[in-house]
Amino acid sequence: MVQDSNNERIICRNRKARHEYFLLDKYEAGMVLLGTEVKSLRLGQANLKDSYAKIKAGEVFLYNMHIGIYPFAAHGNHDPLRPRKLLLHKREIKHLTGKVEERGQALIPLEVHFRKGKAKVTLALAKGKRKYDKRQAIRKKEEQRELQREQRYTVKG
Repeated sequence: MVQDSNNERIICRNRKARHEYFLLDKYEAGMVLLGTEVKSLRLGQANLKDSYAKIKAGEVFLYNMHIGIYPFAAHGNHDPLRPRKLLLHKREIKHLTGKVEERGQALIPLEVHFRKGKAKVTLALAKGKRKYDKRQAIRKKEEQRELQREQRYTVKG
């Protein structure tokens, strides 16, 4: 968990998303959660690996997000992988529907965080990278690392 500015605490991040997709637009959405899910999130028991969002009947749902079972609940615990409804404005949902259907883009969650006590998820409108795009990105990172190493040695030496 990371404490960020303006009263925000990051619970988990989807690190693979930046490697697998080109991120085009970002949206912040609220989440409809059960009490035990909120308590588990506060303990940091969440995972966004392989999760995605889908639009069904004018509503946005988050699938495959794992929120661990709350260990102190006596009964009535939640299903860790249940679909969770996301709260967005109607015009944002219409805009996203058009983009996802027309161009074959996907809605990918990037991170889950608490803002002013409310659980939020940051969604990205994303387009999948191909294998050669991933190789180019790796090559660029390696070149930047080499430049940084050279600069470090020239400063010290």
